[in-house]
Amino acid sequence: MPGKGAKSPEPEVREEPSPPPPPPEANSAALEFLATISKEEIQLLYFSETLSMLSESNQILGEYSLDVKQAYYCNSEGDLILSVLVHATSRGQLEEIPCGTSISGYVSWNLETYEQHHHEFMKFLPLSTDKKTTLLRQKEDVLMTRILREGEAIKTEKTSFNLSIMDGFISESANLVLLRVMGWRRKVPQNAKFLTFDGEGKLCYSTYEALGFQTIQLGSKQAEALVVEQTMHSNEDIPMTWQYYLLPDGHLAKRIQVGSPFCCIINEMPIMREEDEFDPKPVFEKKHLDWEEDVQLFAIFRDRKEELQASHTTYMQHHPEARTLISDFLLFLLLRQPSNVVTFAAEYFGPFARGWRPLPPFRSSNRPSPFRSHRSFPVPRTLLEEMPEQPSEEKTEESSS
Repeated sequence: MPGKGAKSPEPEVREEPSPPPPPPEANSAALEFLATISKEEIQLLYFSETLSMLSESNQILGEYSLDVKQAYYCNSEGDLILSVLVHATSRGQLEEIPCGTSISGYVSWNLETYEQHHHEFMKFLPLSTDKKTTLLRQKEDVLMTRILREGEAIKTEKTSFNLSIMDGFISESANLVLLRVMGWRRKVPQNAKFLTFDGEGKLCYSTYEALGFQTIQLGSKQAEALVVEQTMHSNEDIPMTWQYYLLPDGHLAKRIQVGSPFCCIINEMPIMREEDEFDPKPVFEKKHLDWEEDVQLFAIFRDRKEELQASHTTYMQHHPEARTLISDFLLFLLLRQPSNVVTFAAEYFGPFARGWRPLPPFRSSNRPSPFRSHRSFPVPRTLLEEMPEQPSEEKTEESSS
């Protein structure tokens, strides 16, 4: 029992956890830019390139290579889809520590990712790090599998994302193609917000900004490069920024990760590829042709006419029964004078067909024809008048029976 004047303990109030924030969404500027990318434009960006990884003191640390080409992708349903295959690798040493990254992925013409494999490693003894991330597009979801290995410890994590929230998503593979498109167009979408994954596998925004143009000098050759800055805005970590120097044909001249002690730069100026220019198709105006006044065409017409007449005459001479058959049909037609000449001709020439069954010796004169409907064979009025009328007594007996 509490003493007098003692306060009773207040009941604990449990705070309900706040609902998770809605997932980020790509804005209209990003979606419109992706919708304008065509298959023909992507096909101009199929090439390989190699850059050297340099330290701040211009010491070569490794090599970065990128290859974009056309390939077939087999989806989960077994269908072959013509797609873009992206393969990028970087190998080097950072402070005498071997490290590297490899990216291999299949993307569509609108940069939708079908499948991607991302591998990072750093051999820092005694605790080496190895991280593998796999993206797989299924019917209604994108499945992400992350395997992290630190020393002997292995951690596996699987996450599924519905396709309804993945519009405007740009993976690492699609990002490499998107940068080539921007370099080829010499244009960066303004205020565009794309979607991507941060280092922890969470959806976040990715933005691009044009920083102007800069002249790249390699030996005796120089070219004007478009500088594009990409920023990944993670919700749980500091933003990460990269700067890309893109040549007019989409080649990557230089890549810098802000805060990193090394950069990637090309060794020699590549051969600039230009868009193929095709001559316009010739247009031939339609001319009025009067063959009767043209001497050559009229001679061809006359020779062909005489050739057909001679052929027809020879055929009728060798087959006199044809003339007899046609004369007999015309005579029969004029005697009967049917209202439907086509049906009458079909009934007349039907027995001459090879597949026609022989007629029975006894058959009704009012037998239905296969070329007529049943309504077209009414019973003649004369036959109804000639039929004897039965007495009323016989009719009642027949009806009762």
